[in-house]
Amino acid sequence: MQNNDFKGSFSLLNADHIRLNKNWNYHNVISPFYRIYLIDDGAGSLGDSSQDLILEKGFLYLVPSFTICNHHCSDFLSQYYIHVLEESADGNSLFATSRKIHKIASNEQDMVIFKRILSLNPGRDLGKTDNPKLYDKQPTLAGFRQRNNLIPFADYIETQGLILQLMSRFMNRNDFHNEKDTKIPSRILEAIHFMQTNLHTNITVEQLAERASQHPNYFSRLFQRYTSERPLSYLQKKRVERAQFLIATTSLPLSEIASETGFESLSYFSRIFKNVTGLSPTHYKINNHIV
Repeated sequence: MQNNDFKGSFSLLNADHIRLNKNWNYHNVISPFYRIYLIDDGAGSLGDSSQDLILEKGFLYLVPSFTICNHHCSDFLSQYYIHVLEESADGNSLFATSRKIHKIASNEQDMVIFKRILSLNPGRDLGKTDNPKLYDKQPTLAGFRQRNNLIPFADYIETQGLILQLMSRFMNRNDFHNEKDTKIPSRILEAIHFMQTNLHTNITVEQLAERASQHPNYFSRLFQRYTSERPLSYLQKKRVERAQFLIATTSLPLSEIASETGFESLSYFSRIFKNVTGLSPTHYKINNHIV
């Protein structure tokens, strides 16, 4: 991604400083928003399909949206946290190729940022629950998003800047640069943008290749070289991500969500959704939506 290609923004949902205990023990959590933690005491762990990171004092952690994550605390854990919703004009995600848990050493400024976010946004805690199955739900998300309109505009803008500062800390990592620094050809970037903004339409490799003035086989190989996925596999994952977001943040029926995300039938949508997430759309809705 080039600097002037970034069109996203991050809206605060939740923020608090909390002391957790052994009840903080949840598996296969998939959220439509980002989580950033700053640990100031105790210990715990965060795990995904590829790693199990120890939560320890003096470190920052980032869980990008739609990253499957396990939470565990065996005794006690004290942490600052913020939950952030990413919104993009073109549907792209800043961490689209880095859906994994990130860990970096914290510094004094990180603590200052968290405390400032809390002071600018009072009452943004999760209330009486730390269970994702209870707070990752559409009415809760909508309520916290509306609160962004209740604070002074200057505080809202400052909060946006503070969130971006925290995000930039993780983008300074060497492994993030290794994933992003390979310059993606403009034709591939244009294809990605076209897919992201036309998920609801019928898109074929032949169509994408024609737009790029390339043979479909060559285009497919080139796309995989720069994204690590074939075009249709990439498209299916983006459609499922969009469906996850709609399930968690709207009351649309699954049939309408399937249509909105470009699936030709509800049965095909259900099959692809389960292949990508490990859950059927119905079970995902039960876990992430109040019915």
